[in-house]
Amino acid sequence: MKVLNSSEKRVVCANPDSAFRYFAWPTVAYLPDGTLAMTASGFRLAHICPFGKAVICYSKDEGATWTRPAPVIDTPLDDRDAGITAFGNGRVILTSFNNTIRQQRVWNHAPIDGHDWSESPRRRFVEAYLDEIETRGDEERFLGSTYKISEDGGYTFGKLRRAPVTAPHGPCRLNDGSLLYVGRRFSANDEFDGGETPFIQVCRLNENDEFEVVSSIENIVDEADGLLQSCEPHAIQLPDGRILVHIRVQRYGIPEPVFTVYQSESRDGGHTFTRPRRLLARRGGSPAHLCLHSSGALISTYGYREKPYGIRAMLSWDGGNTWDTDYILDASAQSGDLGYPASVELPGGRILTVFYENLGGESVIMQKIWALPTPLTPRRRGSVAPPHPLKKQTPPFAARLYGSFEDRTGDSNDLK
Repeated sequence: MKVLNSSEKRVVCANPDSAFRYFAWPTVAYLPDGTLAMTASGFRLAHICPFGKAVICYSKDEGATWTRPAPVIDTPLDDRDAGITAFGNGRVILTSFNNTIRQQRVWNHAPIDGHDWSESPRRRFVEAYLDEIETRGDEERFLGSTYKISEDGGYTFGKLRRAPVTAPHGPCRLNDGSLLYVGRRFSANDEFDGGETPFIQVCRLNENDEFEVVSSIENIVDEADGLLQSCEPHAIQLPDGRILVHIRVQRYGIPEPVFTVYQSESRDGGHTFTRPRRLLARRGGSPAHLCLHSSGALISTYGYREKPYGIRAMLSWDGGNTWDTDYILDASAQSGDLGYPASVELPGGRILTVFYENLGGESVIMQKIWALPTPLTPRRRGSVAPPHPLKKQTPPFAARLYGSFEDRTGDSNDLK
């Protein structure tokens, strides 16, 4: 086994004193002023439920401490998979998406741990809430892949908008400061016409701060298994201009399920992409997050949902042409309800990785700090600006229902 040299994992975002204590799907990034920002979906009842909020936390000390989670996107739907990216002129984008009411109802009536809890108070509570938002027409107003843009470096956010695609870690900042959003096209019907239309589409942010589809990545058809589902990609542009995309690829209900990572590449700025190729074993883990280290190493971290459950990494020293896979960052999780790691390089060359893990009734955001297994030559990072004053605003209902937090939803959570 290739075990990475890392710190003990620790909880950095949770809400243990409330029933709304499920946090998952984090992303971490540096803001323009050098502050670390971590986003996640939090204040949930479960993996799929209608109560999620896309939240943000800040660290002024390279992950030693974090602020309490503050909601940024908070619609009546479940607001999951919160991504964050800093891009040109000090701007920051925060992304999310939500599930259909139909899918929420399916999950609300599914057995838990082999038992039928359909008549439990929690199930009745969720069903009553779904009835209410369906009657109000909230799905028509809010369903989709959503985002907000900050003009002050990631501390306050503007109006809620819709994007045609979704990806857990949000868009990719290109070398010229613009945004490229590689994601799975959003379908309100959860249907994808038998694979005739590409699952993964590529969008650019235009001058009106709207995403336009400019290209796509071809679907993956395996000789033995047929059409595989592509979703949850993450993209990065390398210094030589190439754009790499790591894609979650899966299929259930066949003799040997598929849950792995494929890679596609663009050499023309995102206009065309190569046919995806598989990087891991058929059940090797997913989804992945890409990070370029100052040593030149390319890092891709991903969740491993087979025993021993945990977080793994693959490393490339030649710009993604070849990969050394299955480095173990953590192998101590209780179940496969985990993953979605995201990483940044800290000053001095160490890597900070955040991920989610279900501890059994409570899902939290974890953090580990680790080192590459080879000598480093890290670049010097500029000095960190003084801490930004965080505005304190606690809604009256918050302490009763969710526990205390700062509200950063901004001017509006309504789509315009």
